Amino acid sequence: MARPEQHVLADLPPTPRARVRCRKCRRELTDPESRRRRLGPECDPDARITHDRHHVDQEPIPGL
Repeated sequence: MARPEQHVLADLPPTPRARVRCRKCRRELTDPESRRRRLGPECDPDARITHDRHHVDQEPIPGL
């Protein structure tokens, strides 16, 4: 029985990214997190914390 040969698909051009739009305002989204949620940062009801924690210099605890 003859086996079909497999061909490498490396010569195909890259496909463009699909356009993802916000569910509320219909603007195009570019941020990966916004694209995943399908909501822009202005329309997303969940607050997004993008900054690192702010550490304050403090005196060491006595006894440690």
